[in-house]
Amino acid sequence: MNGSDYSDYSDYSDWYSDNLEPTKTPIEVVPPCDPTADDQLFHICIAAISLVSMLILAVATRSKRMCQSFQRGSPSIFNPINFLDHTQNRGLVIAAFILLFCKLCVLVIHPVPLPLTKDETPALKEMWKIMSIFYYPLLYYPLLVCGTLRNKLGYVLGSVLSWTHLAILCWQKYDCPKTPEMYKYYGLLNSLPQMACFAFLGFQYPLLLLKGSNSDSKSSEDLNHDYYKEYVRSLLKKRPAKTSPASKDKASLADRISEAIKSYVYTPEKDFRLPLKLAISGAVCFMAVYQVMLLLICAVIPILHIVRAGINEDIAFLLLGFNIILHEDRQEVVKIVIHYTWCLEICYLCAATLSGLVSLLMLTRSMVLHRANLKELYRGHIYNEYNLRRKSCITHFGIVSWMGFIGSQTAVMCLAMAIQTLVFFLGFLFLVFLVIIPILYGQNLMFLQILGMLWPLWLMLFLVVAIQHVTAQFAFVKKDAGTRNLENRSGLFLLSYLLFLLNIVVGVVVGLLRMVVTALYNIIHMGRLDISLLNRGSEIFDPGYRCYTNYLKVEVSQSHPVMKAFCGLLLHSTGLEGSAGQRIRDAEEACSLQPGIPLVQQEKRQSKASCARRARHHWQMLLTLVNNPSLLGSRKHFQLPASDSTINGTLNRSSKEGSKKETDKAAAAATADNPATN
Repeated sequence: MNGSDYSDYSDYSDWYSDNLEPTKTPIEVVPPCDPTADDQLFHICIAAISLVSMLILAVATRSKRMCQSFQRGSPSIFNPINFLDHTQNRGLVIAAFILLFCKLCVLVIHPVPLPLTKDETPALKEMWKIMSIFYYPLLYYPLLVCGTLRNKLGYVLGSVLSWTHLAILCWQKYDCPKTPEMYKYYGLLNSLPQMACFAFLGFQYPLLLLKGSNSDSKSSEDLNHDYYKEYVRSLLKKRPAKTSPASKDKASLADRISEAIKSYVYTPEKDFRLPLKLAISGAVCFMAVYQVMLLLICAVIPILHIVRAGINEDIAFLLLGFNIILHEDRQEVVKIVIHYTWCLEICYLCAATLSGLVSLLMLTRSMVLHRANLKELYRGHIYNEYNLRRKSCITHFGIVSWMGFIGSQTAVMCLAMAIQTLVFFLGFLFLVFLVIIPILYGQNLMFLQILGMLWPLWLMLFLVVAIQHVTAQFAFVKKDAGTRNLENRSGLFLLSYLLFLLNIVVGVVVGLLRMVVTALYNIIHMGRLDISLLNRGSEIFDPGYRCYTNYLKVEVSQSHPVMKAFCGLLLHSTGLEGSAGQRIRDAEEACSLQPGIPLVQQEKRQSKASCARRARHHWQMLLTLVNNPSLLGSRKHFQLPASDSTINGTLNRSSKEGSKKETDKAAAAATADNPATN
């Protein structure tokens, strides 16, 4: 390479020096900063306050349970009314999970992971990280319990804890907005989601306190929630007639584009609500996109700035050692190298931005498919989802997958963003330095020259493919009365023989394209667990997809809206019968001092009515459970091979006869126990 090859850079160098060349300012060194609110002292105090709050809540809930005679389902600090159910306050739970994830992002680079100690010994750093992973869930657990116990004392304590966390965090960031780790404002940018979560909790708890949810805690229980009843009503509504396939074929291009866009945009539906764990997963993954992008950019861009600011005339001697002469003038060499580093920074920023946008797009698409998969499984289409005849009963693998689904989804999303950023960065480097810059300045056209030397090969491949398509369209396809058939078989066989060797070359190009397309597809979709990256028949070997399907099994079997609505109606009817019986007993006690007032016939009449109602509910429950596909795994006939017992989530004829006998026996027993049905 000689100097004449880069003579055209002189004009650009003048423009660059006037517009884009960075000022030679010294690199700012941020010293360690100790805020006025010491972090160690704060965590010691807040841990003590959280422990005292838990003890107060434990005493309060214990006294409440004693007043309720320890009835089943009464809340406690270790059983906060199933805070991962469908109908819980989603904002509180999502905020707690986001706080934990943000703390995990801080632990990755913080020199002192455990705030209770200031020991910076490198040998103990990993141990402090492990201990901090257990410490922060315990620290934020009171924030979660205070909202799920549904009492005013919990709301007051939750407000105090939330505002305390927020005040101290804002105080610390105000005292020390800059940190020496990576980028000077990384700590401030990382703490913004934490401030938002604490502020949300700080406003949410007083709002719940003003609503006075303690008085209607029974109506807000899971089985009595209105969501399940509304879901059943939506199922019983008349559906509009489905459009015919012919009308779909006649749809305009704009309609097809709008449908494709809608398939990637999640819009909430009134009568359907995603399970809470899926909502948490979506929110935490959205936060993961922000945190990973922030980490990737703050870890690389400041280094590029430092490198670009430190470039001087010595770079010409360094390049000369590798026999690279960019220009005879060393000042021009400096400007050219600065220009290349600037292009490198732009490529990395574009790669990180594209990775974030792709991750957000895949996240919204996953939410749409989550809803579609759940609807299919609620209807009993088990094998359409799993593609294999597997048992739908709960296993210990399913429980483990259910517990670790949110963590697995978040980790896979973070890993996918890092890999996507690296691949996209290499792609942008290839495009900019081997295609765009050489075309703009007409130099270093090695890649384009190699492609140009192979123009006979590309022309031959194009002609071979074009000939096959044209002949297949006009010579080998016969259109007759709206149907298509094969004709001119002898010409087809002859052309296949003549183009055999040429198709081998085409096959090489197809194989290379297949590798590239498969790699890009897997890289783009790596952050999604709702689809498998393996073949349809080999998806059982994909651990991420297997975790997702096992999670769906547990979620559908334990949180089916129709089943919960039915159980809620049964409990409600039982409660009405109990209250009616209590009213009869109260009336009898009140009238026991007045002789001559018979209550025996009224009590018998009421008992007959209650028995008939109870028998009718039992019969309805029996029919519902028999026809519930999510309970197939718990029946004896399901232990037979799947092909003999179930087809597409429904029983076949032989198994139906066995289940009918069981149903008749159970109905006979129910009738014998409740003679009022006769």
